[in-house]
Amino acid sequence: MRTATQLLALVVIGGFGLAWQLYADRIGVPRPLALIGLEAQPSVALSQATTGGPLGVSVSPVRKAVVTDRAESVGTVRARDAITVTTKVSGIVTAIRFTEGQRVNEGDVLAELDNAGIRAEYDQARAQLDDMRTQLQRARALQASQNIAVARIDQLEAQTRQAEGRLRQYQARLDEAKITAPFSGRVGLKQVSLGALVQPGTAVTTLDDTSRMRVEFAVPEVFIARLQAGSQVTARSVAYGERRFRGAVAVVDTRLDPATRTIRVISEFDNADEALKPGLFLTIELMLEQRENALLIPEEALDPVGDRVFVYLVKDGRAKRTQVRLGQRLQGEVEVRQGIAADDQVVVRGIQRLRNDAPVRVIETITRPLS
Repeated sequence: MRTATQLLALVVIGGFGLAWQLYADRIGVPRPLALIGLEAQPSVALSQATTGGPLGVSVSPVRKAVVTDRAESVGTVRARDAITVTTKVSGIVTAIRFTEGQRVNEGDVLAELDNAGIRAEYDQARAQLDDMRTQLQRARALQASQNIAVARIDQLEAQTRQAEGRLRQYQARLDEAKITAPFSGRVGLKQVSLGALVQPGTAVTTLDDTSRMRVEFAVPEVFIARLQAGSQVTARSVAYGERRFRGAVAVVDTRLDPATRTIRVISEFDNADEALKPGLFLTIELMLEQRENALLIPEEALDPVGDRVFVYLVKDGRAKRTQVRLGQRLQGEVEVRQGIAADDQVVVRGIQRLRNDAPVRVIETITRPLS
């Protein structure tokens, strides 16, 4: 019943509208212009209602710059050569011939032990050797006149060689009583005193070659393909503020740590002013790759969709939506490794209203300073 009533109402309203239009035509009342246009050209009216002119956008040209891939880590400084100087024999310390912190050369005597007993044995062995050599010389002189047996000469030669061996042993013991620097470097704190009785292995001091320092650090395995000896390394320490130390990779380990999935790298640094001390903590930046003509665009030009990234390029007055592959992210910019060319222009403002192949009008070109 309700539906019949509604249908009746629509018929009445429609009939009234038709009667009014016939009456208006009869008396010459003009129709509304909008209605005339819609009746005459409905498709044109719809097109004008749904489309407009080119969208105004701001663009930025692609910029070329040097981009460096880096890996960061931390490490501790150690000397290229570092040892604890110890004694080889027991004895009384009779002399200390270095000053704490002094730079010494290879072979310099650092300390001496009492060697009076060894010296006496050495002098006795030297005298025995001199006597044996004299006897051997006389025997060989008599051999020319056949006044001595060949067996006697052989015996004297054997005894002489034994005397020479004993003398070398005593000489080695005398040398061990002198504690020398095995390489050039800087000695540390004194750890023995004059008159002290020391045993083999007693620490005398430390010795570090600080002219060139080493820093060991770990790098994640994702960078292993780009690691190589000679790569540049930059290090800094809170102790030296803004100062940067420059070095290079010396050795890359042959094995990965299965627990941390990292590989050890050793770098070397010149240390002429000895600013780097063994044990100093450093923050490391390892240069993996440097690209001289990398292509950079503003971050605001990116249009990410899921795991893909797009940009809009302006070509022939239209916006071309293009997928790109990104590289390094810099301050306010991002490197594009694939998808654009050096002479392209990317839309940086007005992206939200754009669709692929939409007509655009450049109203502003934003340039960025060269680096």
